[in-house]
This record gives sequence, C-alpha cells and structure tokens, in this order.
Amino acid sequence: MVQTAVQTGAAGFLHRYEGLRARLPGQGLPWLAALRERGIAAFRAQGLPTRRVEAWKYTDLAPVAQAAFEEPLTAVDGALALPRAAAPKRVVFVDGRYRADLSDAGAPVRSLAAHLPAAEGLLGSVARIDDVPLAALNTALFEDGALIDLGPGEDGGVVEILSVTLAERPVAVHPRHLVRLAEGAKLVLIERAWGHGGSRALHSPVWEFSVGAGAHVTHARLQQEAAASLHLATTFARVAAGGTYDSFLLHAGAKLARSEAHVVLAGPRAAAHLNGAQLLADGQHGDCTTFLDHAAPDCPSRQTVKTVLSGKSRGVFQGKIHVHQVAQRTDGYQMNQALLLSDQAEIDSKPQLEIYADDVKCSHGATVGALDETQLFYLRARGIPEAAARAMLIEAFLQEAVEAVADETARAALAEAVAGWWEKVA
Repeated sequence: MVQTAVQTGAAGFLHRYEGLRARLPGQGLPWLAALRERGIAAFRAQGLPTRRVEAWKYTDLAPVAQAAFEEPLTAVDGALALPRAAAPKRVVFVDGRYRADLSDAGAPVRSLAAHLPAAEGLLGSVARIDDVPLAALNTALFEDGALIDLGPGEDGGVVEILSVTLAERPVAVHPRHLVRLAEGAKLVLIERAWGHGGSRALHSPVWEFSVGAGAHVTHARLQQEAAASLHLATTFARVAAGGTYDSFLLHAGAKLARSEAHVVLAGPRAAAHLNGAQLLADGQHGDCTTFLDHAAPDCPSRQTVKTVLSGKSRGVFQGKIHVHQVAQRTDGYQMNQALLLSDQAEIDSKPQLEIYADDVKCSHGATVGALDETQLFYLRARGIPEAAARAMLIEAFLQEAVEAVADETARAALAEAVAGWWEKVA
C-alpha cells in the first residue's frame, strides 16, 4: 500500500522520538517517562490527522508532513533583536527553550525543564492525548515550556510570554506550557508567537490551564510567526466553579496556522470567552477550531471570531458547544463573521450546537460579506486615500472582537497588531 504524505510525516516524527528519547529532559523521572511513552503510543495509533477526520476537514497538514525537520536540540545563545515588550514583565523562549538572559526577573514563570519534579500531577492532567494527536506528539517530544503555579488569592499581574522561532532551516519545536491558578487567583497572560526573518520552523505548543474556583485568567494570544512558518497550537482549559477562562486569539502570521482550544466548564457558574480574529494575506491559511464543554449548570460562554481575508487566502472557523444534560441554565453564544477582500479568498465556517439539557439559552450564527462600497466611497470623498480608508473599515469590523478583551494592556497589544494591517499587505 502506498503511504500518503501525512502518513510518511507521522513516521518521521516517530523516528525522531526514538532518536531523541534518551536526551529529552526529565531523565530519571519514572512518571514522566511513562507519560512520554503514553504520548508516543497515542500518536502512533492516531498519526497526523488527515482531512478524512471531520475536525480537520478544511485544513491539510501535507506541508507539515512534507517538511524534513532537522534536529531541534541545538544550543541557543547570544543577543537577539526582539519586538517591543507588550507587558511589564516578559519571559522569552527561543526555539522552544527558556532564555533567562532575555527574561525579566520577578515574573511568576519558571522553566518547565528546570522544574519538572514540580509538574508531577499537573502535566497531562488537563490535556487529552488519547484523541488529540498533536497533544500526544507534544507530550512525547516537549523540551521546555512555561510553568506558572499561583497560590490561593495570588495575583500574578500581567505577563508576556514571547516565543521566538529563529531557525532558517526547518526545525520543529513542541513547547509545553502549564498554568495552574488556585482558588481566587488572577493572571493576565499575553502569549506572543513571533517569527524571526525567514524562519521555516514548525511551532506546535500545547497549553494546559487548570483554573480553580473563583480564579480568573485572561489569555491573549498573538500569532505573528514568519511568513514561511507553520503554527499548530492546542490549548486545554478546565474551569472550576465560579472561575473564568477569558481568551482572545489573533492569527496574523505563518503560512499555515491552526489554533485549537478544548475548554471544559466543570463547575457551576464557570465562564469562558473564546473570542478571536484572523488576518489572512495572500497564500495564508488560518484555522480557528474550538470545543467548549458545558459540563455544569449555570455557566455562560461567549465566542465571537472575525476573519479578514485578502488575496488567495483561506480561513476556517469551527466552533462546537456541547451542553451536557446536567448543564441546565446554560447561556451560550457563538458568532463567526468573515470579511472577504478578494474574490479568490475562501472561508469555511461551521458553528455547532449539541444540546442535551432542556433549560438553556444557546445561539450561533455566521455571516460572510465584503467591504461596504458606500462607506468606502464616503471616506474617499473626504480625501482619505483608498488604502487608509480600507484599513479604517477593516479595523472597525474587528473592533467588536478586540474590545471584548477586558484587560487594557492585553487589548492594547492586540489593537497594535491589528492597526494598519491592510496597508502593510495591500
């Protein structure tokens, strides 16, 4: 039987694990060795997802499978030109590895590789590896990541985690980030994935959030990878009673980008906001996929995702809300809106509701359209150049989604990334 490119790519990752196993961090920790073996066994059974898998129907991983990724465990040192910090405290990872020399002291973030014993019981406690193959692969191959563990009532402030991919050659990095907030804790996390120059790396992070009772985390994600790079991110969050996971995703870089979120509202009055925007230029493919589990009563969720597409680009939105029978009085809202700036652009939208409770208030919807030519003419008639007029209308279209971010610092970072996007790609 002839192997597909995706099958061949999966075999390459399996071979890489065998070569790296003895050098991965955590040697001498039996629980971690067992977890890595469980991860690679799950990936071996599933392989890289193909378009035959319903959740991957619109996104083809052939570019990942066809890349001949090189050795990821390379030394990194020396000064780097980094973008301006987006928060008072910043922690930097370069090609998946923590860089203490580039990070600010006092941030509530530790290197996972340097503190693996402290991660026992937390690592793998929220992520699903048996049916999410990229999470399984990450579990086997992760080298480092962020470890944030806040105690009861602790306020972690506003922290930026900057992940930089440098390599000119195709290198695959699989950072694992763990965040635990005890009862009543607070954290604003600005995650920024930033590509340097002509990086052709695969950046495939996995996040695990454990949000305690009454705790609140804001997770603002800015994906600004290099134009030739590949970005496949998976986030898992479990929210206890009265807790809140408030997230915003901005896709603005990479040739192929997919961000997948799995959120479980596990206790009464837990809340989730899964908002986002995708800015896709010619040749880019952006995929925002979410799975929201209402597993307890009296839980609200909100999701607004907006996509702007120019040139020959393709956007994907898939959002599934699953309301369990016990989750009475669920209040769920989901909306996807797309703005097509080219007749070659394409959007695939699939909002879904799966409801087993009878006392709920749930709605979803999707719209697709182009810029309003009347509004454009109005701005042009007042002397505004066409590129600037289009940029103003695009920013207005995205404003509703960005303003949903309550934290001022995170909202400002997102607004800065959105500002002038059309003038840069036009």
